[in-house]
This record gives sequence, structure tokens and C-alpha cells, in this order.
Amino acid sequence: MTGTDARYTWGGDEFLFVEIDREMTLEANFIVTSIAHALDEEARGGIIDVCPANASLLIRFDPDRLPPAELEAVVRGHEHAVRARTEQRLRTRIVEVPVWYNDPYTNETAQRFREGYHQRPEGNDLDYAAEVNGLADAEEFIRRHHESPWLVSMVGFVAGLPFLYQLVDRDRQLEVPKYLSPRTDTPALTVGYGGCFTAHYSVRGAGGYQMLGIAPAPIFDPGQRLADFEDFMVFFRTGDLVKYRPVDETEYRAIQAEVEAGTYRYKQAAVTFTLAEALAHPDAYNRTLLEALDVA
Repeated sequence: MTGTDARYTWGGDEFLFVEIDREMTLEANFIVTSIAHALDEEARGGIIDVCPANASLLIRFDPDRLPPAELEAVVRGHEHAVRARTEQRLRTRIVEVPVWYNDPYTNETAQRFREGYHQRPEGNDLDYAAEVNGLADAEEFIRRHHESPWLVSMVGFVAGLPFLYQLVDRDRQLEVPKYLSPRTDTPALTVGYGGCFTAHYSVRGAGGYQMLGIAPAPIFDPGQRLADFEDFMVFFRTGDLVKYRPVDETEYRAIQAEVEAGTYRYKQAAVTFTLAEALAHPDAYNRTLLEALDVA
């Protein structure tokens, strides 16, 4: 991986901001995630939190325990190590996420926010998403959304909310404008779309992404009731891979019942993500990733 000029800046006495690139790319996000993972594994004293984003990361530290110059040297060392690797690999996992597309809950919410909020008063968000991408109908958009895996490029905005980037050629990526004005309501676990990103809303609240459907299982569990949240109340981590799977109302209700009973587990498998293969042969590599779920 060839080097580029990352930008290192300070925020007061406790924050270091590292901007790898000004736009989201798989290469930039790979560097960000790799640095974040390395810092977590190193567990260096004085680092309080590491917050990776699409093409940058923010590090909070205690300057009384870790001098700023030492922290910068450590982070630059990890950055250079990632760039210098002959093969860029990241140990991660792929997770299957059920979604009830075109559900009544997000559709009802969308109807309450058509006038003055949305570009297209008639139809629903899926109809609009299909139209702006030149697709035949909402069903074609749904198929394009779930047929390829997604990369969790960052987690934030509200607790546990992931942003995901589709692993396809740039010219095949779906792109959808956000609402003209943000809604004041979005159902919890809505799967939305804005720009080239999917956002999976962890809690009910405001939002501006087009609403595609709703998921039956939590991704933020403060009580850590479910086994998937045993280690942390937030399910997704940067670098995770996601395969969305369409479900109907019957399966949606069945999964909800498992969640209520405390027995639901996400289907997932450990994988190694190889950047060069993802860039060179995305379709073939995606099939390899999805095969790991088939045998999980």
C-alpha cells in the first residue's frame, strides 16, 4: 500500500485526531480500522478511548500518563506498519442480519414526514430509492441491497449505530440522498440509507436517511441480556462484515419472540478480510465471504 500524507492534529490537551484521507475509501478505512485494532490490542496505558471513523480516528488520552509526542510516535508507527505490509489482512467476522424490508412501521413513519421533509411526496422511501438509482422498482433495490456484503466503516452518532459501506465496485454502489429535512422520529432498528451508506438505527429518534425496513433483533443492549452482548453492550465493531437477509412478517415475529426469551443469537463466522482481493475481484471475493456464513 503506497503512502499518503495523513493529517495529525490536536484537540486541546486530551485528543489526537488522525485524518487518513478526506473521503471514504476501502483503503483509507482499512488503515483506520487496523490502527484502531492495533491500539486496542496494545492496551497502552494512558489511552482512554479510540474512536475510528470512515477515514479518520480520534484518540482520547491522559497527557499526565502518556506524553503527546509519545502517543503521536506510537500511532505513526502503526500507520507506517499497515502501509508497509505486503498483504493487508484484518481478522474480523461476518454477521447475518435479518431485515423485514418494506415493513409497515417505517412506511407509516415515512408517510408522516412526506410534506416539507421529503423530495417525493408520493410513494415511500424505497420507491424513491429505486427511482434515483434508475432501478425498475423497490424490489430490485431491495435485492441490490441484500445480495452483497457490507463493511462496518464506523460506529457512532448515537450509541451502537453502525454505518456500513457496500463491498461492490464504485460504479455499482447504490446512492440515495437523505431527506430534505431530518425527521423527528425513526423507529428503533430501522435500516436506512443516505449517500452511499447504510445506517442501522440502534434506538428510536431523529433521522434523515431513507428508511428501507426494520430489523427484529437489537444491536444495542445496555442490560446485556443476550449472549451476543456478553462482552459489550454495543454489538457492531468497525471492520465487521454484514450480510442482510430479507425476512417476512412471520419470521420477524419469531425472531422477536426469541429476543424476548433471551435465546436469540446472531449467525456469524470468523473471517480474514484481505484488502487486495476485495479490490481486485470484488464479486468472487464476496462469494468467498458469504460461504463462511453458509457453513457457520
